[in-house]
Amino acid sequence: MGKLQLAGPFWAEENDIQNFYVATPFNCLVKDQIIQHILTWQGEKWLRPSGEKPPNDKFENGTWVGIKDWKHLQGKGGKKPEVKTNPWKFLPHLHPRLRENERHVNTDAADNQGSLFLENAVQLNPETCLVYLSNEEIPEGWYRFGGEGHLVEIRCEAIAEPAKTLLAQPLQRSFALITPAIWGSNRLSYREPRVNQGNEWQSVWYDNESHPKPMLTQRSQPMRFRLGNQKDGPPNQPKLLSRGRYAVPPGTVYIVDQPLNQTWQEWPKDWFPTEGYSFKRWGCGLSLPLDGAISDPLT
Repeated sequence: MGKLQLAGPFWAEENDIQNFYVATPFNCLVKDQIIQHILTWQGEKWLRPSGEKPPNDKFENGTWVGIKDWKHLQGKGGKKPEVKTNPWKFLPHLHPRLRENERHVNTDAADNQGSLFLENAVQLNPETCLVYLSNEEIPEGWYRFGGEGHLVEIRCEAIAEPAKTLLAQPLQRSFALITPAIWGSNRLSYREPRVNQGNEWQSVWYDNESHPKPMLTQRSQPMRFRLGNQKDGPPNQPKLLSRGRYAVPPGTVYIVDQPLNQTWQEWPKDWFPTEGYSFKRWGCGLSLPLDGAISDPLT
């Protein structure tokens, strides 16, 4: 599996795996779990299709939209799809440190280890599951997966429509991230791909550095993965964690200067950092077309 690539996590309902949920693009204004407005880039502003400014109201963040409803985000179908909130919840667990031979909290502080610690567990809705995309079929079984290397059961299914067509559609001038993105080198991070030209890192997508970049994003988020065996450790021991980075969050909408005419799979690896493997191997910056996010300036 030397060429294996993974992207995620997403999630789905157990009875409808192919309609997995991805991050709602940030140009979609959500209220009461319904997309109320879809903003488009008009000239130099994000506006409603009528040319009006978005309403000054509180809208929901961190929602998910089904992949089957993605077409409605591009202005196709005339429907405002419903969105979902996180299918998990956080459950704090207080763990007492017991005495060795008694079912009592150890109050002896001589060892300076204390007697309690708090674990913030995550409980996933039992009728849902996490979904990762892969470019190769993975044998079904139990694997260590995720940042803490927990054992999980994996089953593999072929990608069906409409996700299959969306992932194979070349991106043009407007698209949205559905996974976190880290651009740049191992030491430098940017908000869009840059390549080293001489002694300067130049933008790939924007020609005029002084002009405002038409992108819609939010606060960056931490991202890391496991890579490499621990020294002198058993072969079944969890891998070492990579160095933490801050990533452009999924849902970010980009409007680039020229059509890319490429799928994400065709993006050059020099757009991504490399730490053992190219970050592209972990699905960094996976994007879907969002043609409805750009409009000609109103006259």
